[in-house]
Amino acid sequence: MFEAPNVLFAAAGLAVFVAAVLPKLLRNTPFSMPMVFLGAGMAVFALIPDLPDPDPLAHGDFVTHLAEICVIISLMGAGLALDRPVGRRRWSTTWRLLGIAMPLCIVGLTLLGLWFLGLGLGAALLVASSLAPTDPVLASEVQVGEPADEDEGANKEDEVRFGLTSEAGLNDGLAFPFVYLAIAISLVGSSPSAWFPEWFGVDVLWRLAIGLLGGFLTGKLLARLFFSARAESLRLSNHSEGFVALAATFLAYGLTEMVEGYGFIAVFVCAVTIRAAERTHGYHRVLHSYVEQLERLLTVVILVLLGGAIARGLLEGIGWAEIVVALAFLLVVRPLAGWVGLLGGKTGPRERIALSFFGIRGIGSLYYLSYALGKGEFADQAEWLWSFVGLVVALSIVIHGATTSPLMNRLDRLRQKKARAVSGDEGLAPNTPV
Repeated sequence: MFEAPNVLFAAAGLAVFVAAVLPKLLRNTPFSMPMVFLGAGMAVFALIPDLPDPDPLAHGDFVTHLAEICVIISLMGAGLALDRPVGRRRWSTTWRLLGIAMPLCIVGLTLLGLWFLGLGLGAALLVASSLAPTDPVLASEVQVGEPADEDEGANKEDEVRFGLTSEAGLNDGLAFPFVYLAIAISLVGSSPSAWFPEWFGVDVLWRLAIGLLGGFLTGKLLARLFFSARAESLRLSNHSEGFVALAATFLAYGLTEMVEGYGFIAVFVCAVTIRAAERTHGYHRVLHSYVEQLERLLTVVILVLLGGAIARGLLEGIGWAEIVVALAFLLVVRPLAGWVGLLGGKTGPRERIALSFFGIRGIGSLYYLSYALGKGEFADQAEWLWSFVGLVVALSIVIHGATTSPLMNRLDRLRQKKARAVSGDEGLAPNTPV
């Protein structure tokens, strides 16, 4: 009666049900869904020793592809959710976070790795580039909601949620050149003459350009099929088929990766391009809803496995130096980098603090590390690298999960209060800087 397959089916059903109701139950509490499932994974694997060991080192390929699928699905959801058209001024917060804050995070954590953790340049840069991006999966609780189907939708996004969503949508792909640089240094050494020409020509220029172009062209093609195909049977927006979002995700990613472009960038650009074709069409909600549900299911699986890995000893090699550096990165380096990057922008001081603080680390970091360990020469440090990255992700889940609802609710109240004081119209609240 209590055979392993039956227990697993029951546990899976319970987990799916809990994943469906938790976001609503925890909306105004200092807890988050990732916190609950990370803790659940730790408890289950600690209490049931017969479960297989979820060691990420022993299952590197599985970890890489599971995290990869989760991230690209999340990127599609983020792109579809954004109501604001792309523009230099409209997306100024995004460009500041990408162009200033993320590079500062990479430099800061690389130096901490070199000075305080005794890492070589390649390993220090790998840790920094893996942990620098704001995660599009775990940051969903501080991102924009479902797509608006009204013309004023772009005016309903507050700057904090928009900034974190758009940053998470692009910075995963933009961190990839630094991951490739860490891999190159591990293979050929730190001399620039050994890695710079190929890295800059291929990993920076070519892969970025192909990622942007591949995503744009795929998005244009799919948008035409969705909304303006001549044959009614091919005009998919008329049929409300949500799973087509999965086809768009895999198509953009696969085609771009086939020609050595950055698939992460292509997926997000594809989603933004589809959204721009018919910005207020209700089909975007259908696509986004399907992606969001699938993303949540994959997130549950990964977080339970991460919790299980922690319960089985993933953090055994962690000492005080690692804990101090991890906390310094989450509580000092990212907030300072974000604050510097946003100086002179259009955010209010409280919004600037929130944008700087909520640099959530997560599934993307796990993917980058697993990918790099399979491509570079980090074998002698692989166990420690997994321990440290796992520590930072776990701390981010706890710290940011405990503060998300209280801080975001406080910001919303301040924004509404200021909007009423300025115009007497509470509907203007989302775009009121505070």
